[in-house]
Amino acid sequence: MSAPPLRSKEPPTSQSKISKLLHQPQTLGKKLSSKLGAVTVPTTKKENIYTIPNLLTFSRIAASPFIGYAILHDQHALALGLFAYAGVTDALDGWIARRWGLQTVVGTVIDPMADKMLMTVLVVALTVKGTLPLWLAVLILGRDVALAISAIYYRWISLPPPKTMARYWDFSLPSAEVRPTAISKVNTFLQLGLMGLTTVAPVVTGVDFGMSLTLMQYIVATTTVWSGASYVFSKDAVKILTQPQQTEKKEKEVVVGEGEKKREL
Repeated sequence: MSAPPLRSKEPPTSQSKISKLLHQPQTLGKKLSSKLGAVTVPTTKKENIYTIPNLLTFSRIAASPFIGYAILHDQHALALGLFAYAGVTDALDGWIARRWGLQTVVGTVIDPMADKMLMTVLVVALTVKGTLPLWLAVLILGRDVALAISAIYYRWISLPPPKTMARYWDFSLPSAEVRPTAISKVNTFLQLGLMGLTTVAPVVTGVDFGMSLTLMQYIVATTTVWSGASYVFSKDAVKILTQPQQTEKKEKEVVVGEGEKKREL
């Protein structure tokens, strides 16, 4: 018997090469990346927000409405207990985060949010009950509103163009950093002290807190105005991290540089 004729290997056609690449997406991606000089973008690593410090902070946020409810319904012991819990967790969550390296980006946002929410609830509830003067409540809340508006403004002017809402809420972009002044830290401590003393007064019977509360109210009013002015006149309170024009220039230089490298390759 004669041997079957040998089939000559035909060179692969362009169509067969394309078909092979289409059936192997990873190979196709590597080929395109090598040809176009594409840069692989690493996947953004998601942080674990369910840490003990964050859970303590969330619990403080959840406790704030109940503190206001207890004050409005004359449940002073409950309000005092929840206020003490908020104070303890406020100190504890920061210590745990630093001690065991559990700092998160979310934590830097929700921690001051919890403090402001607690302060707002206390000021409103105590003012409604008549234990905190209306003029002082307007002063405290007015300062916080003014600082919030200022933060929005500085965030907007520090945002590199194009200025869009999507980019505005993208905190990975350059922004402004607000550094608490020394008097602002003292003011926060005194405000919480006044709220605590005002909450304690109905619980402790037989003690007249009238003079002490009046003195504390005027002290807090002074430090509130002082701390607000410190942000206006201090040159170090607000720092623009990156000027918009400089950021755009750097981005263009990087793009041009990468283009030249690709052409060289």
